[in-house]
Amino acid sequence: MDILMSFINGLMHIDKYLALIIQQYGVVTYVIIFLIIFIETGLVITPFLPGDSMLFAAGALAGIGSMNIFTLLIVAYIAAVLGDTANYYIGKNIGKKIFSKEKVRFINKDYIIKAQTFYEEHGSMTIVIARFIPIIRTFAPFVAGIGEMNYSKFIPYNMIGGGLWVSLFLGGGYFFGSLSFIKNHFSYMLIAIIIVSILPGVIVFIKEKRKTNGDNEEGDASTDI
Repeated sequence: MDILMSFINGLMHIDKYLALIIQQYGVVTYVIIFLIIFIETGLVITPFLPGDSMLFAAGALAGIGSMNIFTLLIVAYIAAVLGDTANYYIGKNIGKKIFSKEKVRFINKDYIIKAQTFYEEHGSMTIVIARFIPIIRTFAPFVAGIGEMNYSKFIPYNMIGGGLWVSLFLGGGYFFGSLSFIKNHFSYMLIAIIIVSILPGVIVFIKEKRKTNGDNEEGDASTDI
């Protein structure tokens, strides 16, 4: 159990250990980054894995010459696109069976419902927007697959969203990660990135909550009449 918890803790804080991983494993680090991004975006049971913060940290390390930024861009982009594609087909093939069950082990159905609500509100652009929202990022392609969104329509949004997400966070780390202020407060920067990433999801949640409360109040008023 301790080994499992240590493994999970290591995955959740992979951004903090990237420098050490590079020292120990060299070019294999690119494979590790590929797998983390692919698994985070490709499997609905792993929305907890670091995405934004890991990309920013990797970009910062590339900025000081520890990694190659162009290799990182290619590896991360391919992983992001393939991850969403895998998740889309999982949703398309078994999503409805999972959604019909009252309780599913390892999957929080509330996340699926929130992603579905987000998808209904924003349409196909959800695939792009969701890239920047943790949790929703993992469930959006899954929901698109459940909704039987045509793959020829899905793939352009997947490619654009993946490109923007990877470029923004890797580029941010690469160009700003070497600044003395950010280097001295790197942990706080990662926390800020996570908060900013979650913020759109919080705003959507508040809007949905207000909308639900408004509908309930209207229903109560009509009942009184």
